[in-house]
Amino acid sequence: MVELLPLSNIEPAAVEALLDAAFGTDRFGRTAYRIREGRDALPALSFAAVEDGALVGTIQCWPVAHRAADGTETPLVMVGPVAVRPDVQRGGHGRALMAHMLAAAESAADGALMMIGDPEYYGRFFGFTADATGAWDLPGPFERRRLLARAVRGLGPPTGAGMIGPR
Repeated sequence: MVELLPLSNIEPAAVEALLDAAFGTDRFGRTAYRIREGRDALPALSFAAVEDGALVGTIQCWPVAHRAADGTETPLVMVGPVAVRPDVQRGGHGRALMAHMLAAAESAADGALMMIGDPEYYGRFFGFTADATGAWDLPGPFERRRLLARAVRGLGPPTGAGMIGPR
């Protein structure tokens, strides 16, 4: 049986080891890491999946913002990484973590959700789209079709041009 726990209950070294296994040790150079640089994950929206006492998956969410050219700043919550231990991938752990986080976001998120991810998967199962993100920019390379957003608690993502970065 899988137990979903606050990520803060898990030893940070175990989380880092899982992320290394899922994404490789070169993951720190990715654009997503630049966006959330220098920030801590949001405890109310970051969770771990534990099965038989072993960490099998994590999801982290981060406080970021959309900054328009006129100085307007709109808070967003960046979702990810969603990581599952390679030997148990495709077992529903990532989907369970996403669903759990989305339920928590309905009361804890202070802005729309955004992520860099597979639009077919995250769109089909969780309602993320690239509809609002076409004019957004990131501090590094990215595939525009993979820049996704989703409203939460009635808070929709900004649709105009702007840079996404930490807040």
